[in-house]
Amino acid sequence: MAAEFLPGNRLTLLNSGQDYFPALLAEIEAAQSEIYLESYIFADDEVGHAIAGALCRAARRGVQVNVTVDGFGSRNFSSEFMPLLTAAGVQAMQYRPEIGRFHFKRHRLRRLHRKLVVIDARVAFVGGINIIDDNNAPDDMRPRYDYAVRVEGPALQQVHHAVRRIWEIVAWVNFKRRFRHAPVVAPHCALAGAQTAAFLIRDNIRHRNDILHAYIAAINAAQEEILIANAYFLPGVRFGRALQAAARRGVRITVMLQGKTDHPLLRFATQALYLAALESKIRIFEYEKSFMHAKVAVIDGEWATVGSSNIDPFSLLLAKEANIVVRDAAFAGELRQSIYAAMADGAREMHAETFTRQPIHSRLLRWLSYGLVRALVGLTGYGPKHWQADEETPGLTAESPAE
Repeated sequence: MAAEFLPGNRLTLLNSGQDYFPALLAEIEAAQSEIYLESYIFADDEVGHAIAGALCRAARRGVQVNVTVDGFGSRNFSSEFMPLLTAAGVQAMQYRPEIGRFHFKRHRLRRLHRKLVVIDARVAFVGGINIIDDNNAPDDMRPRYDYAVRVEGPALQQVHHAVRRIWEIVAWVNFKRRFRHAPVVAPHCALAGAQTAAFLIRDNIRHRNDILHAYIAAINAAQEEILIANAYFLPGVRFGRALQAAARRGVRITVMLQGKTDHPLLRFATQALYLAALESKIRIFEYEKSFMHAKVAVIDGEWATVGSSNIDPFSLLLAKEANIVVRDAAFAGELRQSIYAAMADGAREMHAETFTRQPIHSRLLRWLSYGLVRALVGLTGYGPKHWQADEETPGLTAESPAE
């Protein structure tokens, strides 16, 4: 479905937990009627307990508090937080709880990867930041680098509808009939600012490709610059072709990726794409200062997106994701400046010579990693044609280990 852009929003860019959690806690403490919170991770750390405490206080003063976490990302939630929250009157559920960790089933990869909060149907938070302390990471990966957006205005209605829908679905699946309730308050969608935005989700029904299509449409329309900062970057053929076509028509393309990662297989698979990208004059930087978890982009200084969706098959084909897409020069400019500042402070540029001169076993490792990830996507049975390469129209694909 095409993105529905709505004018009249007020959007505030939040840089990592240092900006996000104070803003989120303040809104939870001010809540009067209703809170919906979705997170992939709800960590047993200082931030997790601070958010849980604020949610409990809200529930005790009569606010209807609804919390949904992913059953894999927050696999210990039922023992770490559920008793505390339910005792205070919070309604909490897990999406697809993990039962047998060592049994591979395709549906296990279909996770709730969204990070959304809606408070009193008046203000929302959309982005990539989980409920986890930025310093809850190995010493050399602190602090976590990520973004979220505070949303007020007409786009809030789209976010509110999305969190209510997933709540109803999870309640139905988990036989929590008492959790299925009428809205406490109608969304406050009056004009709040001058920014135009659309809220996009990815699911496995009506919105399978909404985020992907929004990216590709913006890339195809780009005239000057494409700037992407994404934690896990393994684009499908259509995405790769769009980037290469933009590069051929003279668009400056810069991609910042993880230099320190918690998923080495994905990083090696991504590096298999570097040489083809660099030879197409796409600049690549690896962020090495700390752990980069961002999923953002800016195109032509006017179009920007912030959200939970990586540019990889697991986000774009399998998981439930949510991004906000903004058409506003001021917002896009602020995000662009922030990305370039992070790049200057902690990223290293990649060069083609680095990869052409590497020994054969290093190239083989990257090529095998890329092949393994593609095979895993194929085994899920969810990979549509746009994720498969064909021989007639080359895209951004892995180099052969012999090249």
